[in-house]
Amino acid sequence: MLQSLHVKNIALIDDVEIDFTDGLNILTGETGAGKSIIIDSVNFALGARMPKDVVRSDSDYALCELVFSIDDEKTRSELEKLDVMLTDDQVILQRRIVNGKAGCKVNGESVPASRIRDIAGYLIDIHGQHEHQSLLYKKNHKLLLDSFCKDGFNDELCKLSDLYDEYKAAKEEFERAQASRDSVAQDLDYSRFVAGEIEAAALRDGEDEELENDFSRMNNSRKIAEILSQVMRVLSSDAEGASSMLGYALSSLRQVADIDEDARPLYEQLTQAEDVLSDSIRALSSYEESLEYSPEEYERTKERLDVINSLKMKYGQTIDKINERLARESETIEKLSDYESYLKELEFKSEELYGKLLNVCSYVSDIRKKEAKVLQKEITGALGSLNFLDAKFEIKITSDENSISRDGYDDVEFMISTNPGEELKPLTSVASGGELSRIMLAIKTVFVEHDEIETMIFDENDVGTSGRTAQMVAEKMAVIAKSHQVICISHLAQIAAMADTGFVIEKVSEKGHTNSAIRRLNEEEAIEEIARILGGAKITEAVRNSAREMKELANGLKEKNR
Repeated sequence: MLQSLHVKNIALIDDVEIDFTDGLNILTGETGAGKSIIIDSVNFALGARMPKDVVRSDSDYALCELVFSIDDEKTRSELEKLDVMLTDDQVILQRRIVNGKAGCKVNGESVPASRIRDIAGYLIDIHGQHEHQSLLYKKNHKLLLDSFCKDGFNDELCKLSDLYDEYKAAKEEFERAQASRDSVAQDLDYSRFVAGEIEAAALRDGEDEELENDFSRMNNSRKIAEILSQVMRVLSSDAEGASSMLGYALSSLRQVADIDEDARPLYEQLTQAEDVLSDSIRALSSYEESLEYSPEEYERTKERLDVINSLKMKYGQTIDKINERLARESETIEKLSDYESYLKELEFKSEELYGKLLNVCSYVSDIRKKEAKVLQKEITGALGSLNFLDAKFEIKITSDENSISRDGYDDVEFMISTNPGEELKPLTSVASGGELSRIMLAIKTVFVEHDEIETMIFDENDVGTSGRTAQMVAEKMAVIAKSHQVICISHLAQIAAMADTGFVIEKVSEKGHTNSAIRRLNEEEAIEEIARILGGAKITEAVRNSAREMKELANGLKEKNR
């Protein structure tokens, strides 16, 4: 339940903290005292947008904090799925505006506003002054009926939605195939060309990597061979090679050595150089012969790589991708070679899925019609307890096999007659806001047993009611509060009297500073507040006695119904 609310520096509120209780919490106050600001602050804490001027002019930040106590295991489990770890069995939602920027926290951890909204969906249900207007939208009628159906119904809706998507995809594929009849021959020729080109290459897995390695090795060998060939020409060319020139030099120097003994050492050194050169030439020749390089193999490898790289550019960056393309084109060839059979196969699949879809739609529709009878009976009873004398309520379900959507082929509309003798009319034709708010309250009363959210807030949902009707609305609020925590902003004495805990919101002005304050009422203060609502400008002793009697009657009624 909502344990406390803390609001600071929002609009007229300076600093307010409210500790709520179980049961029916009623907030009252003069018009303009700031009751709506309380609800706006709660909505703000739950991720709603707020006006830019929401921060008080004399402050540089605004804050709203909600503290929820969690004692329900299912709620705890759902929160854990959202990665919300409880602190002392509490969830603290906080939102702050500083310098025009809003920040959200859950148990002290910063989160986006969308996360706050997801979490709040398991903690609190807010019904604003104009929420009953949602009943004027027929699309909401089906949603309400579906939420009333048993738990297993959601599984059927999921099954229906998945089957609808599958059928729609199959139908669209069939329609596209029909529309493509004229281009079949062209598409078939293209697929055959692609498949033929890939098949002719006869690619092997990993072949490209092997060829790249071989090509790199041969390319290096080729470069080395070219360099060695140049070196050998320089060293051993018959005419101008170093070996020939050195031989000529030795022959000439030998003649000098024979003439002059001092030249003998030079001749011997040059002889050694000739030996070294000869050894080097033999070693180079041996090294050159050892290189594995075949120009023919080199060209074959290069040509094969060119083929593979060309296919990669056209059909995929790897051999696996090229083979995947071949598989797709082969499938297309098979499909297009007997296109009529392919069309019949698609048509059969579409019709088969449509048949299954109709069966699930029919099953879902039967459940809706069965549950609709139960729901309309319960809502009719709830309407009677809210002073709709002889009201008739009917849930009209129209099924159309030619209008299937994700949630079936049913059109659901709430029909109502609020006065004796009147024929049933669509609920959307109800003009009175007061009637709509009571109808919504009747529906909420019926749904309350199915609603697992512990805290409900009603923001002046009693607008347009008075007298006996207001008393019946108050009693209905008390019924809801038996199983839920209810927080209600009201201007009716009957509802204020029914409160388990009453609060009054007051506007206070001091030294040119206006502020909205809120305080919890004791028994006597609650009676005085009821008297204020009843008496208006002047509260007499008679009004106080009436207020006291109203409070005593309300307490007695609640005690009787416990």
